[in-house]
Amino acid sequence: MENEMTYAQAGVETDLEDSLMKGLLRHVTETFSLREGRLGKPLLGLGYFANVLDLGEGKGLAISTDGVGTKMLVAEMMGKYDTVGIDCVAMNVNDVLCVGAEPIAMVNYVAAEKLDEKVLAEIGKGLAEGARQARITIPGGETAQLKEMIRGKEEGKGIDLAGTAVGLVALDRIIIGKDIREGDVVIGLASSGIHSNGLTLARKVFFEKLGFSPDKHVPELGRTIGEELLEPTRIYVPHVLEMLRSGVNVKALSHITGSGLLNLPRVEAKVGFALGSLPEPPPVFRLIQKHGNVGIDEMYRVFNMGIGFCVVCPEKDADAVIEIAAKHNTKARCLGYAVRDAERKITLPEIRLVSKGKRFVKA
Repeated sequence: MENEMTYAQAGVETDLEDSLMKGLLRHVTETFSLREGRLGKPLLGLGYFANVLDLGEGKGLAISTDGVGTKMLVAEMMGKYDTVGIDCVAMNVNDVLCVGAEPIAMVNYVAAEKLDEKVLAEIGKGLAEGARQARITIPGGETAQLKEMIRGKEEGKGIDLAGTAVGLVALDRIIIGKDIREGDVVIGLASSGIHSNGLTLARKVFFEKLGFSPDKHVPELGRTIGEELLEPTRIYVPHVLEMLRSGVNVKALSHITGSGLLNLPRVEAKVGFALGSLPEPPPVFRLIQKHGNVGIDEMYRVFNMGIGFCVVCPEKDADAVIEIAAKHNTKARCLGYAVRDAERKITLPEIRLVSKGKRFVKA
């Protein structure tokens, strides 16, 4: 029997991240005490989707940073860079949303082996579209030519894209899941596809194992594999802001990125989640699982599997959340419920998986 492929075998060793990051995080945390009084101090610990800085007078500045990752390599293979800017905006503003903040601005950073005017213009086009969808400004940014450091698939083509977004939130309205109770529901908002996580494993399967070219038309997808992988990350800002302003009792917000549904236990409340009504994953995930011989546990650890964002609320507000998502052309459904569990486990009974630390194992 062929051995199952894992993310680590594709080159991303997420299991080592905690141990490798300890020294860095220790020193970063030491900076929390450098601001006198409360003004400008971080109010949350490290590891949540975003942190919040105290601006005084009951106001907070939410801040988060992220990049597009190896999706940039797919853009290079396709010679198409006009959507990765949307991904950059999405990865940042969706995280800022998770503390209940309204994203207001993002700055970006482009590092390239060799700067190309046409490529930069296409990236700018995507950034502007992402900003339009998220209703933010892009007041600045930075570019760097790093010929000796950045590499792509072809010489001279290497490029990386990252950003940092900020948002505003009242200090008494910060959402970190501390009020979640047993029986609260988890609403999953549909992703637009693979988003911007797990591309290393996806590329390994499609371009190396199967030998596909990016312009290979795949019947199950109804388009080329390159087009599928470049589908922009969905921006959930309009959906969530309307929920927050509509009177829905939003108790937690989770951006489902790397680690998939394992992002849910980041909430402060000591609860677990029993998710017994999962949607059928989009075809791209089934193709990765089948042709890459990737275990179902690894699939749900690496990918969003069709769920790009989660909202936790009382059961009485579930219909309102689903209706608001539908207004913004996004399918949503009740995935399951919060349960009492000091170990904060995620259970997926339909596919017989349960979380153990930062991975899923067979139940």
